[in-house]
Amino acid sequence: MSIQVNQLTKIYGKQVAVNEISFNIPTGQIVGFLGPNGAGKSTTMKMITGYIPPSSGTGTVCGIDMVEDSLNVRKIVGYLPENNPLYLDMYVTEYLDFMAGLSGVTAIKSAVKNVISLTRLTAERHKKIGQLSKGFRQRVGLAQSLIHEPKVLILDEPTSGLDPIQVMEMRNVIKELGSEKTVMLSTHIMQEVEAMCHRVIIINQGKIVGDDTLDNLKNAKNQSMEEIFRNLTGHVDHI
Repeated sequence: MSIQVNQLTKIYGKQVAVNEISFNIPTGQIVGFLGPNGAGKSTTMKMITGYIPPSSGTGTVCGIDMVEDSLNVRKIVGYLPENNPLYLDMYVTEYLDFMAGLSGVTAIKSAVKNVISLTRLTAERHKKIGQLSKGFRQRVGLAQSLIHEPKVLILDEPTSGLDPIQVMEMRNVIKELGSEKTVMLSTHIMQEVEAMCHRVIIINQGKIVGDDTLDNLKNAKNQSMEEIFRNLTGHVDHI
């Protein structure tokens, strides 16, 4: 298994953000991680990547303990956080050079060239990041997450703010990556889930309320993904 979590919990003061969740994700699977705002999606992703420690519970990424050996977990995980922090005064190539160095990449020029090509940033590579549209900044964030050739990708709302054409391009890139990496992504767009994901995990109020393949969920409930999502999370009138 690429990702295994068991009874994973995160508590902030008196608030239980993630409440004893357990799931496994095998190698080579693209999994959609769904839930309403505040459900615990980003917190779970941050724990898996080693960004924050869990309050309790255990987990491994490619067999490496995410608590006891979080540094080595980070070496094999590519992470695109929801807010996509970037150095806006740096040029695209300069930033990716810098991030490759921080990640311990040896063949930096080759690595940068590869991720720029993969994320369709060739025409923007000599621009400052601050001059780019939000869509292209998302691509820079994705390129950064890929620079060290991770085995696992954790993408928190990777298509947020993209126009329809950019969404399709990002979707194609993620599907291509999913053929050789394990990908876990969060999104609020059900069409994205249906277009990219093999499986869906739905979280609500810190608890897993659904975990199955798309086909199994639809066949069992005879509903659209939007209806399944609303019913499982209690958001009957809105998403």
